[in-house]
Amino acid sequence: QVQLEESGGRLVQAEDSLRLSCAASGRTFIDYAMGWFRQAPGKERQFVAAISWRPTIIYYAESVKGRFTITRDNAKNTVYLQMNSLKPEDTAVYYCGAKKSSSRLTSLDYDYWGQGTQVTVSS
Repeated sequence: QVQLEESGGRLVQAEDSLRLSCAASGRTFIDYAMGWFRQAPGKERQFVAAISWRPTIIYYAESVKGRFTITRDNAKNTVYLQMNSLKPEDTAVYYCGAKKSSSRLTSLDYDYWGQGTQVTVSS
């Protein structure tokens, strides 16, 4: 079992920056690839970014490329999402997920999920 807890979400203005954190506990963190997803009201959960356990494989959604950066600190069992140049359309609940396999990291079939953290970007 892996427990995930996101933090860092809040209300910001357009063009601001924000860093989300996802702290993991339970099983060995380095065994898992990690991903960030988001879900806006009335919409499906969508992929944002993912990183393999040895951070050699990184994916981003086209909508966040060049603005968001995913990193992980295996010593701290934490994955981060640095978000720059935020836009109102980035408003959503952001979830982190942990996945044993490093394949299909952009899909929703992660093994564990956190409860999410709200990010609201005002124009």
